[in-house]
Amino acid sequence: MPLPGLFDYRAGGEVRPGQRVIVPFGRRELVGVVVERPSMPAIAEEQVRDVAQVLDDVPPLPEDWLRLAAFAADYYQRPLGEVMLPALPGPLRRPAAYRGKRAGGGPVARLDARAARAAGGKRKGRPGKAGASGDGDVVAGDRAAAGAPGGAAGMTATAGPAVPGDGLVPARPALSAAQQAAVDALAALQGFRPVLLHGVTGSGKTEVYLHAAERVLAAGRQVMLLVPEINLTPQLEGVLRRRLEAVAGVRGVAVLHSGLADGERLEAWLRAVRGEARVLIGTRLALFTPLPELGLIVVDEEHDPSYKQQEGLRYSARDLAIWRARDRGVPVVLGSATPSLESWHHATAGRYLLLSLPERAQAGQLPAIRLLDTRPLRLEQGLAPPLLAAVEARLQRGEQSLIFLNRRGYAPVLHCDACGWVSGCRRCSAYMVLHRAVRPGLAGGPYRHELRCHHCGWQERVPAACPDCGNQDLQPMGRGTQRLEEYLAQRFPQARIARIDADSTRLKGSAQKLFAQVHAGEVDILVGTQMVAKGHDFQNLTFVGVLNADAMLFSHDFRAPERLFAQLMQVAGRAGRSGSASEVFVQTGYPEQPLYQALVRHDYVGFARYALDERAAAGLPPFAYQALLTAEAGELAQALGFLAQAREAAEAWAAAGDAAAVAAQPEAGSTRRAAVAPMVSAGAAQPAIAADMSRITLYDPVPLRVVRVANVERAQLLAESDSRPALQAFLRSWTALLPTLPGASRVRWQLEVDPLEI
Repeated sequence: MPLPGLFDYRAGGEVRPGQRVIVPFGRRELVGVVVERPSMPAIAEEQVRDVAQVLDDVPPLPEDWLRLAAFAADYYQRPLGEVMLPALPGPLRRPAAYRGKRAGGGPVARLDARAARAAGGKRKGRPGKAGASGDGDVVAGDRAAAGAPGGAAGMTATAGPAVPGDGLVPARPALSAAQQAAVDALAALQGFRPVLLHGVTGSGKTEVYLHAAERVLAAGRQVMLLVPEINLTPQLEGVLRRRLEAVAGVRGVAVLHSGLADGERLEAWLRAVRGEARVLIGTRLALFTPLPELGLIVVDEEHDPSYKQQEGLRYSARDLAIWRARDRGVPVVLGSATPSLESWHHATAGRYLLLSLPERAQAGQLPAIRLLDTRPLRLEQGLAPPLLAAVEARLQRGEQSLIFLNRRGYAPVLHCDACGWVSGCRRCSAYMVLHRAVRPGLAGGPYRHELRCHHCGWQERVPAACPDCGNQDLQPMGRGTQRLEEYLAQRFPQARIARIDADSTRLKGSAQKLFAQVHAGEVDILVGTQMVAKGHDFQNLTFVGVLNADAMLFSHDFRAPERLFAQLMQVAGRAGRSGSASEVFVQTGYPEQPLYQALVRHDYVGFARYALDERAAAGLPPFAYQALLTAEAGELAQALGFLAQAREAAEAWAAAGDAAAVAAQPEAGSTRRAAVAPMVSAGAAQPAIAADMSRITLYDPVPLRVVRVANVERAQLLAESDSRPALQAFLRSWTALLPTLPGASRVRWQLEVDPLEI
């Protein structure tokens, strides 16, 4: 439960920490995890309820897993129950799965029974099926991944057999000098060591991962490889399965991500926990999977914001991966062409081992990047003439082009020229986006217009006339990927065009189908959002055009330039992967910006130095540590009022601490500040704060940029410190106090440590 503290129960037999139990909780029964056995009851004996059932279908969760959960709960200021139970597969945390005649001994017993029947001949792995390994062993993650990116589509673009299980051993490409140096450095590591592998796009970071994994597997250990989004990295999954199953003799690679059904996730989780799967590939949720013989953790694209959970337990899988590697005494490799500034700062300061791959593998050349100054140009539907000419040239040569626009839908807003009406969302302080979708069953047929809010999900039909003045000539403003796709189809009628974004890939299997078409050469022009910017090896793509990059250039968020540079470097890296000469055109109205100038030079190091200097001067992360308190209420005044109370309470602590420090001085004139400031009484018993408030800065409460979402008003208060321990000490006491504030009952509040968006 998302409640503070632990709950005591009476167990009739031996129960060990890490074991799951079914217990009564109020009028319900819930699955719980045993954390410890107290020496004596913390409450009266008659108030302790009995454990209803001890679950022993899986071994007790190991001690290192319990330590990881406890650290995450403590650092991110969340209840332990909110960390532990969501980390387990759904069937293991549902009492109903163990109750009744159909339970059959529970979900694990049923799963094992099905596996036994399959092993007896009722279901064999067949050669050529993407979910089977070479010896006929059907593995959980591979079956799930057979319908996910990384199947046949991803394999055709890489060396080796097209389908695993055909008996062929994939070719091992020769390593470059930089790759060999990185492999040798990783092989020499002993125990815990964080490593930042900085390699330009196409430099062969995956090959370095593979060599490191093969060495660890040969020593009888397991490997965890985290990726930001499993559906966006098809080739990585396919290459790992083929190479590690064929070369390293690994029988199975388990895959864990949020797109799996409950049974698929449970099967993959069990194989990893039992040590049967020697390699675990997954998104951030895979980090919490127990691995008994963990020997290496790899975090690919470590800079990606997807590693940060944005609801509930707002944890960073990358940061917890480093903590877990330290706790287990194993290396952790963070790989990226554009490392996060935090990781780069640690590497240049010597806290991480820095390994560099400065050139593309296989003698490939980085694409030439050109800035198109749009100010003097006459654009056609947002496209500059030189960009259109470049696409035309690629079509004539039979090469592929990518037009990148990180804005889905047809147009960001619909408006009326007559009266100025715009398509605002009735539930949010945001615009409704115009979408155009082909009606089911009428491929290429009439369009159905729809307005959608990308914040709350509200949908409604496009009005036939302006709701305010009745004007029937409503016009779209701006453009999204749908409108861009429509124009390119008119401009280049001979071209085969595909659009890949969150709308075109909603149906299961649609993403891998589209990527397969691109890899197979069945697409001439690809229109896409950030879904196509990373992890894809398009062999025939030689041109990338980037639109609307300036939208992030002047964002209120201090991290926006870092995200923009990473995004542009990543999408530019899709071009020229086969070694062919390639170009990238970036349309901008501000070509003189230092960020763009560094981009043209492919100069991540220069950009990072410039950005870190700015951060240091402003006292921003990684030179400071932050926490964000957000409040949601029906009225904005309630949310702001609660945050004001929270700040006033902390200021009272500081004032009381100053007074206590003066009273405690042994000599007049001493300036020593009290390390522990007493709480000021608020009419009820309050926890004492054990933090040095002199190192804490609390900013004014302010509304969020999108203040209203789904009829809920939102505000935030930023806490900052130059000391992580000081901030943590402050947060522990502050979060204990917040529920007692007068306004707490009228709001929903959430504390996020190390926020990525402010």
